[in-house]
Amino acid sequence: MNNTDLQQHESYMRICLDLAKIAKQRGDSPVGSIIVQNGVIIGEGIEGGKTHKDITFHAEIEAIRNATKKIEKQDLSDCIMYTTHEPCIMCSYVIRHTKIPIIVTGIATGEIGGFSSKLPLLLDTTIKKWSTPPILIKGILEKECAALHN
Repeated sequence: MNNTDLQQHESYMRICLDLAKIAKQRGDSPVGSIIVQNGVIIGEGIEGGKTHKDITFHAEIEAIRNATKKIEKQDLSDCIMYTTHEPCIMCSYVIRHTKIPIIVTGIATGEIGGFSSKLPLLLDTTIKKWSTPPILIKGILEKECAALHN
């Protein structure tokens, strides 16, 4: 990754960090996510499972909902997702369904993660209806993302 790409990824991740701080202030898990299409943010998501009393209210899913509503289609194959945390297994299914080709993350989530768990849906090549697994760019502003849990 060249310096320009790194700076761009860090810039977008800082936006995710700001969204994650809002979630944390509300008492939710500190996760923020955005969807970028051609350099424009078309969807934002703030973790809200506790606030909304809805387990599906994850930042990544909210960012996807906002993006697909804005562009009026479910195909996000020309987009990039940025998220402070590795998407969970549930979010990974939605990511694969909407064909997001690049995922940029801050920190891994371990046993519930879409690429680091025993159920790595983001890496799966056996489900025929899914396209090629997304490119994963990991560890962007990792320390800042991890610090959200302090």
